[in-house]
Parts: sequence; C-alpha cells; structure tokens
Amino acid sequence: MLALTETVRYAFQPLVNLNTGGMIAIEALARPTEGRLYDMYRQAAKAGQVAEFDLELAIGAVRSAADHDAILPLHLNLLAGTVARNTAGMARLSDVLAEVGRHPQDVVLEIGSPFSRIDPHLLLTKLRPLRAEGYPVCLDGVGGGDLPLSLLAEVAPDMMKLDRTVVSGLTEDDHRDALLDAIVLYCQQTGIQLLAEGVFTEQQLNALRRKKVHIAQGDLLAPAKRRPPTTTSVAGLLAELVEPDEVPVSAAAAGPMVTDYLYPATVLPVTATADEVRQMLANQQGITSVVLADETGRPQSTIDRNRFLLAVTGPYGHALHANRAASRLADEPRTVSTYTTSLEALDIVATSAPERTYDDIIVVDEAGRCLGAVRVSDLFRGMAEMKVEEAAALNPLTRLPGTDAIAHDVTLKLSENQVFAVSWLDVDSFKHVNDTAGFSAGDDLIRSIGRGLTDAAAALGSVFVSHVGGDDFLFVTDLDDLVPLATMLLDVDRTVEGMGVTMSVATIVCTPGSVTEYREVSRALAPLKRQAKSLRGNSWVVGRPGSEHIDVLRGRPVSPVPDPRLTQAQAHFPRGAGGPGSAPSYDHQHAAG
Repeated sequence: MLALTETVRYAFQPLVNLNTGGMIAIEALARPTEGRLYDMYRQAAKAGQVAEFDLELAIGAVRSAADHDAILPLHLNLLAGTVARNTAGMARLSDVLAEVGRHPQDVVLEIGSPFSRIDPHLLLTKLRPLRAEGYPVCLDGVGGGDLPLSLLAEVAPDMMKLDRTVVSGLTEDDHRDALLDAIVLYCQQTGIQLLAEGVFTEQQLNALRRKKVHIAQGDLLAPAKRRPPTTTSVAGLLAELVEPDEVPVSAAAAGPMVTDYLYPATVLPVTATADEVRQMLANQQGITSVVLADETGRPQSTIDRNRFLLAVTGPYGHALHANRAASRLADEPRTVSTYTTSLEALDIVATSAPERTYDDIIVVDEAGRCLGAVRVSDLFRGMAEMKVEEAAALNPLTRLPGTDAIAHDVTLKLSENQVFAVSWLDVDSFKHVNDTAGFSAGDDLIRSIGRGLTDAAAALGSVFVSHVGGDDFLFVTDLDDLVPLATMLLDVDRTVEGMGVTMSVATIVCTPGSVTEYREVSRALAPLKRQAKSLRGNSWVVGRPGSEHIDVLRGRPVSPVPDPRLTQAQAHFPRGAGGPGSAPSYDHQHAAG
C-alpha cells in the first residue's frame, strides 16, 4: 500500500462561511499523479487492504498540510470501514498529528460510504474514543450515498456534508429543494452544522443561501490547489456573486445562531509566553484574538490583539513581558455554546466592560472545548442585515409579516408534532368598501384590523399573525387561545363611514399526522373560506384535514332570492308549510356539530 500512496499528491480546498466570507477550514483531497483514485482503491481491495490504504492517504494528507504550514482546521476523508475496523491505524493517525503539532480538535473526520457493509454498532463503538479525544465527526455524502437515517440519528455527528448531486439539482428540481428543506430543519433542531460541496454556479450558491446553508465549498468559491490558501477570506468575491435579495434571513426573532458566523480560533497552550503570542500575531495579520487553552482544548483565557500589542510594544514592554506567561495579559474568555443565538451573544457583549465590547466570543462544545470564535462585528452586521430584510418583508400598511413568516411557523409546528390551528380572515365585500368610501377609508379599515390582531397576539401568547396581502390575514394559534382570539375579532362592530363591515374567518385544526406541509394547510383552508364567505354577518367556520364535516360557529345562511314567478303561489302557502318557494329550515346547532 505504501507504493500506491507514493504516487499520490494532495490538493486543498477551503470551506467558506457564506455569511462572513471567511475560510473556516480546508479539505485535503488526494490526487494521483497517474490514473484514478478509484482504481487505486480497487487494487487495495484485491489485496484486502482497503482500510490500510485509506488510512495512509489520510496520514499523507496530514503530513502534506504540515509541509505547507497550513493553519486552518483540516478535513480528512475516511471510509466508514476504516474507522470501524482499523483501530490501530486510527491510533497511528493521532500519533502523526502529535508529531506535526496538530490537535484532534483541529481535524474533522469526514466519514463516507459505503455504510451498508458496516455493523452500525461497531462503528458507533469505534467513534466514541475518537470523539473523546476531541475529533469532530462529519458524515459525508448525505443525500447521495447509502447512509441509513437510523445511523445518522445514532451517530449524531457534529457536521453533515451534502452530496454534490443534491447541490447540483437545487435550481431545477423541486424534489431536491424539498429534500434540502428537510435536512436543514433536522440540522437546526439537532445543532448539527450543515456543509455543502460542489458549488459551481451562482444559482447554486444563491439557492444554498436561501435555504440557510451557511458553509460551502466548490470551484465557484475557491478551487482546490496544491498549496493551502494564504488568505483567509473570500468576502469580496461573495459580495460580487450573491444577489442582494438572496441573502437569507432567519425567521426567528432571536436571530441566527452564533455558529453561522464561526471562524477558526487561534489556539495556543495556556503555558505560551508573550513572545510566542507576539510572533503568532505578527505572522498572521488577520488574527483578532488568541485563545489560551489547556491540554483538553478548553479555553482558559483570551488575548485581544490590540490590547496585547499595546502592552508589549510600549516602553519596556518587550523586556517586561516577552519571556513571561502570556496569560498575565489575558482576560477571562467570553464563551457560548453552539445553541446560542446572535441576540443572546449580543446580550453578553452589552454586559461586558466597555474596553471588551469588541473582544471575540469563543464557541465551545458540550465538553467545553473550543470550536472556534465569532467576531462581534460580524454579529452586528448579521443582525443589521436581518432587521433590514425583516422590515422589507413587512406589509407597508399594517407592518405585519407576510406569508413566508407564517409558512415557517407552520412548518416548525408540524415538525414538532404540535396541535394547532391556522385561520384565514377576510373582509366581506372589501371591494365595495373601497368603491363606496374610497381607498383611504379601506386602508384605515385594514390598519384597524391589523392593530386588533397585533393586540390580540400580545394578549394571547401563542398567536402568530401575518398579513398576506389586501384584506387577507393569516394567524396561527394554540387551541386554548383560538376561541378568545375569535371573540376579540368578531365581537367588534366595525363600520366605515356608516356602512357596516363584517368579516369571515376559516379555521383548520391540525393534529400530528393530519397534514405534512404548509401547502396542504393552504389547500385545506380554501373551501373553508368559501363556506365562511357564504354566510351572513361575522362568520366563523372550523374544519379538519381529511374531513368533510364543517362546524359553523358564527354566521347564518343567506336567504334565497324569491322567484317573482312564484309570488302568487307563495301567497296560498303559509311560511314553512313546505309549499313551493318556502324558505329552507336551518338548524344552527346541528351545523355547528
């Protein structure tokens, strides 16, 4: 196997944070000088040494990265079988990392297919000590290989990487779009970082940003090269490529997660001297802070670049500090977990001492080990972008969010198997109001309804309201708040310049399994709204997905228009006697179920 690996060279491709443009890691890619890598694996398979060959490639990647003084975290590709069956080889990988001065925390193990030939329990058993050492685990080829969903759930990786076949069809295939939506939602709920590879076009890049995929790699962003990148950002390129209206905005009021702005932290041992820190800062101009960590990778203190350099470059600074512990000039680290939102992180910033306002925030895993850092300036910019985009998405008349926000809320509730109700409110004969009283009076009416819904949402904690356009409003609520909300809306007598105005409300009650997506809810509401509009007065009907039964809780049926030809005949029959043209009977209690 050693003879095979001697003909292999390595290229390095950056992984880019699509929010900041920063390069957060590099992936080592094996490149044979002759033939194909696939053929080499076939030769190794014939010799019964696939795991050994695979591991030699990974070790070669580590040595090549060290030869080029690569400083970014390194992603290594390994077959699932290598991890499961070559315990001694994995121990050798750790030894080589120690030789070149890398820590397991800086090396992501990208584990790829085939998975079907591996005992899942064996793989899980072998992964535990590797993760205990500090290796982050990434499952590779999601959506394109043979990764079982049950294994995905059991491994609970730190990262998942989308297969390039998923990315390639994003702009032309609705099914791939739906698949990616499901994967993104799964990652959001489990805290897994989602990566995407194979980004070759601007359309793919913008599609990923719309889907809230924040880390990607591909030739469009930075092609693989024999030498690791000497720069740490492609922010200028991203600004040129990304369309302004394609910037993703989190629907959550708390903003995006801090991990969306993560960049690699510069970590030194807690025993580092001030001169070692000074040399690190001098060699890497883009570093804004240095983390001093113990032997387990847990941050003990942080050094801010500006304050440190002021201290060591001032009068007698070098003599006073150079050979002494750098921790003397360090501060307590501001640490957050991977589940921290940007708004929560900014709360920490707001309560810090003034001189530490712009100190980097350190992100740690569940074991307290350093995963990376976040620049406060990136948080400010990200929150500002989110607020601007949110303001642009609000209805200019009522300042309420539109359909995208309500769709996100419904999708989230469906994924959590909640019981909830979605209601569609519509003003009856709104065109007549505009035509009679004028569009200004119509606008005042819409504002009034919007304020009523906003006040109701403030009083009832579970209510989420949106203005989808014109005289149509949607709101989502828990069942406990449904009747109080309807009462607050429908018990109000509304008039526009002396004309009485009524409203129709159609509600569908969603239970776990009754609907699977927002589109189904929308389709189910359409006939309910027609039923509500057919009633007189303020009306309210309630239905359930898959059921033809409709509860009429408010409103009364419209009386039929008498046929003039039957007027004389009706005079001979008392009302309700069942003769020609008699009005139909209507049992409201029966209709209400």
